[in-house]
Amino acid sequence: MAVLEKIRVKFGIVISVVIALALLSFIIDPNTISQVASSMSAKYRVGKIDGNSVSYQDFENELNYQNRIFEYMYRRNANTDQEMDYVRNMAWKTFVDRYMFLANARKAGIMVGESELVDLTSGDMASQVMRQIFVDENGVFSPEMVDSYIKNMKQYDQSGQMKMFWDYLQNTVTTEQYYAKYNSLFTASDFTNPLMMANEIAENNNSADVEFVMLPYGYQRDSTITVSDSEIKSYYKEHKQLYRQEASRDIEYVVYEVKPSQTDISSANEQVVKVYDEFASTDNMKNFLMKNSDRQYTDEWYKKGELRTVVAEADDFVFDSKTKKGDVSEVITKDNTFYVVRVMDSAMVPDSVFVQGVLLQGVQTDLADSLLNVLKTGKDNIGNVASQYSALNAPQSGEPGDYGWMTKNTMFPGMESVFTARTGNFYIIDTQYGKHIVKVTDRTEPLQKRKVAILEKEALPSGNTINEYYVQANELATKADGKYDNLKKVVEEEGLALLTRNNLREGDENVGSIDDRTKEISKWAYEAKEGRVSNVLNINNDYYVVAALKKIHKKGYTPVNEVAASISSILYSQKLGEKKAAEVAEKIAGLDSMQAIADTLGTTVSTREGVAFSSYMGQGLDPKFIGAVSVAEEGVISGPLAGNIGVYVYKVLSHDTGASFTEDDVRSRDAQMAYYSTQSLIPVMMQEAKVEDNRARFY
Repeated sequence: MAVLEKIRVKFGIVISVVIALALLSFIIDPNTISQVASSMSAKYRVGKIDGNSVSYQDFENELNYQNRIFEYMYRRNANTDQEMDYVRNMAWKTFVDRYMFLANARKAGIMVGESELVDLTSGDMASQVMRQIFVDENGVFSPEMVDSYIKNMKQYDQSGQMKMFWDYLQNTVTTEQYYAKYNSLFTASDFTNPLMMANEIAENNNSADVEFVMLPYGYQRDSTITVSDSEIKSYYKEHKQLYRQEASRDIEYVVYEVKPSQTDISSANEQVVKVYDEFASTDNMKNFLMKNSDRQYTDEWYKKGELRTVVAEADDFVFDSKTKKGDVSEVITKDNTFYVVRVMDSAMVPDSVFVQGVLLQGVQTDLADSLLNVLKTGKDNIGNVASQYSALNAPQSGEPGDYGWMTKNTMFPGMESVFTARTGNFYIIDTQYGKHIVKVTDRTEPLQKRKVAILEKEALPSGNTINEYYVQANELATKADGKYDNLKKVVEEEGLALLTRNNLREGDENVGSIDDRTKEISKWAYEAKEGRVSNVLNINNDYYVVAALKKIHKKGYTPVNEVAASISSILYSQKLGEKKAAEVAEKIAGLDSMQAIADTLGTTVSTREGVAFSSYMGQGLDPKFIGAVSVAEEGVISGPLAGNIGVYVYKVLSHDTGASFTEDDVRSRDAQMAYYSTQSLIPVMMQEAKVEDNRARFY
């Protein structure tokens, strides 16, 4: 009985849920439920490509993968804003290729086979990707290096990083080949046969000597010409594709740039002066600068001119013929930043060195010393040691154990000592990556260089200064009370600058003179309602902004009322030209000489030689007039022609065929047109696939 009772209770709950769902579906429109579900799904959607959703989690997974590739290729994480944007763009491109481009390419019958991929990675038709990575010391692609990489990957790749990068290369090469083949469908089919080439040469070598009279329209508006709403709507309907638009916002805003006060500047100067003597005498410069300077100490060697990127006066001081080791400059001031420079060392140092080495991550000191001794005695070579022990066999290196040519911009951080090391000697360097056994085998000609310490202190806005700017911005936002009309009134009363940014796209990272990343403004604008004013928007504590959303432009087509004025102007110009041309035709009816026509119209006859349709942009003439002249019958008075700036009556005196436009010009123009067509392929595909890119909402 107890069992039966449990069944009844559980079954009763199930029945209750079923009945509740049935009642809910009866009360609520199923379309509403679908819309809610879709909305919840879209909220966490980074994008949509040809009907395929890219969820936040999917994108994060791909982003993590691209980050690992970046780290493997450049031996460090993506740290700067530009680098992180690059990685995100690569992740997004992966989805665009997968769901759109590759699908379209395969529909067109394009395939990349396995044997073809082998040739693309290591054969005679190796792709540019491979040719840029696997190069020997002469910069030439080396199939042997590819084979060596694969061999090392199979034998020593315990971490799986080499396999990960190899898979990435194969995928990149394959995708690149799909692009090459797809583009060739357009470039190879867009050819010019001999007859077409002959016609193009003849047409572009055609020039004319012409005499003409021109009656300008003038600038006074003709009140007899009207443009109706129905005409505007009709024109809009016929040319609607010209008014396609992306989603954007028009905003107006007041910006408060946070700058250090005079008190802040004086305080920074005092801090530098206070520690000046200690800076000049300290024996532990690294620790001193860590405690007292915005710029930390490095072992970097500078040659003359390089310190000018810091401050010109520092370079002048350091490389003055009178300056010697241990000398200290006076306090240098530039843009609210204070500098003091001390010369730490001077030596003849090369710009680059060729380094052999092996990175030993996680290896004990005893083993490192043992390997070092083996290499010094010549019982083994660095290539073998690198193949067995190295945690990093970089694909750009020539052979296992070759770090290659290093400059101060391309070396491992912490390896500055290679520039002053003796060639041919093995020694150990500790870096953040681990222990390196290295040997310098070659170097460029040494130059006079100096090692310096720079005490740097920038005057930054204090807490009080920042708060003062915030209070000003907050007072404006409070007075506006979220209403655009209030904001305009306050701005006018207080004489503030109300700036405008039209067509702000979602995720745009600059607004006007604000050169910081301003996604905060964009994010607010795309969440706000039209006519609303923001609270204070904080841009990295560098700017405070109060913004008003003036206009919302939805993705699709610009509404006819927003383009009515420009369409009206176009139609007015057309009607004006037709009217003026008709008036001129009536006045000159029956006249058979250009002079008589000029006298009747109250103007003069002008003459122009060598009018050529092939180069109309550089002749200072009305394009419509040039086009008409190129096909006009010789010796016959033509017109009136309604041009862009006036009405023309003209007579071609002669047509001449030159030879300035050649077969090379035809090929050059055709190549340019082919380039334009291939560049437009992806944008057209994205439009057809209705691609939604919502990354700006998440990153």
